[in-house]
Amino acid sequence: MRVELQIDVHCEEPFAVLHIAKLTPSIQEAIKILEKEGMQNIITAQSAGKVFLIDPETIEVIRTEGRELVLYSKSKERYLLAKPLYELERLLGSDFIRISKSAIINFRRIHHAEASFNGTMEVVMKNGIEEVITRSYRKQFKERLGV
Repeated sequence: MRVELQIDVHCEEPFAVLHIAKLTPSIQEAIKILEKEGMQNIITAQSAGKVFLIDPETIEVIRTEGRELVLYSKSKERYLLAKPLYELERLLGSDFIRISKSAIINFRRIHHAEASFNGTMEVVMKNGIEEVITRSYRKQFKERLGV
């Protein structure tokens, strides 16, 4: 496939035009990636009765605590989320990985991981928060680590 790129410093909103004979799965995937590029994956969360816009790069852990879905930031700030965990997992993309039915972590913010009892693993985030990687998610986690 031939690719042509035009850089224009006066372009306010980037756009792409594709000339194709047929829509293939790989082209559909490229379209999804390009559409995401224009969107900021900002997460809205609440704390102390206020709504905050959270940059995904600052997220360490998202987990359920009782009936609440909670987000912890790099600085251990705690926020409440309204979206379901599976929706956040899709929205956040490849930097995040599911480690149990009730938790997602930012893969880039892992400090270390170690084997634990009962075939589980424990992961410690850079801000000190500890999470358990359950057996059903351990294989996926290890593959992501490359071990």
